Amino acid sequence: MQDRYTYEYAVIRIVPKVEREEFFNVGVILFSKRKKFIGIKYHINAEKLKAFAAESELETLNNYLKAWQLICEGEPLGGKIGKMELSDRFRWLAACRSTIIQSSKTHSGLCYNPEKTLEDLFKSYVS
Repeated sequence: MQDRYTYEYAVIRIVPKVEREEFFNVGVILFSKRKKFIGIKYHINAEKLKAFAAESELETLNNYLKAWQLICEGEPLGGKIGKMELSDRFRWLAACRSTIIQSSKTHSGLCYNPEKTLEDLFKSYVS
């Protein structure tokens, strides 16, 4: 069991009309402290978005999620948040918010490979 690592993850959701609280999953963010890993994988299904809210702009939402990715990667374009420690970045991204892009409560688990686990979670919750 020593070769397994703890991780935390949150599911990323699009909530096109926040007042209705309806959402669909578009991605996953995963953090493993021991592996010093934070990663995000997302894809917005344009047909689902159109069914939920035809007026929502796919490009704008993708740009917001790209900003989340820059924060995960610690890129300079990620701003001050992108310069924070990995755990702080994850906590900021997974924080409760009442905007069009939200994340679930965080969940935890054990894995051998955080990158593969991120892919598996994405397939399970989004694909």
